[in-house]
Amino acid sequence: MMNCTPVTRSEMIYSSDPREPEFFCYTDGASRGNPGPASYAFLVIKEDTILHEGSGFLGISTNNVAEYMAVIKGLQWLATITGGTVHVYSDSELVMRQLSGTYAVKKPHLVALHRDVAALTKKFEKVTYHAVPRENNYIRRADAHCNQELDRHLEIR
Repeated sequence: MMNCTPVTRSEMIYSSDPREPEFFCYTDGASRGNPGPASYAFLVIKEDTILHEGSGFLGISTNNVAEYMAVIKGLQWLATITGGTVHVYSDSELVMRQLSGTYAVKKPHLVALHRDVAALTKKFEKVTYHAVPRENNYIRRADAHCNQELDRHLEIR
């Protein structure tokens, strides 16, 4: 039999909202040429505050691969800080509709990336996907990070 010490009222933690705050992940991928030099970027938002901005260079790839990689990298980062609810936003209707199950994934190279995202979503209580216009301020900021990555890597050549 396990020995349990009762928690006294003074030791209890009270919260007006017992749920963990939701996180928002805005993603973008870019390639100059399709395929061409490619990059990804993501922003993580919690309670209207940018918690983290990440980006990277992918080498030669397609725009759709870059869009998927942005989602993957964003979810990987989020998995280090939460297991709660995540809302993913992108200007890529194709990727958002594939991830939400509205569109089938037909290209073999995207099937593997889709599986990677599916595996990552198991680390969270809930993940939703939303297509938003590229004029969205967070998407524009992610796009700027993509272009900075491309500029930085292309000027090295």
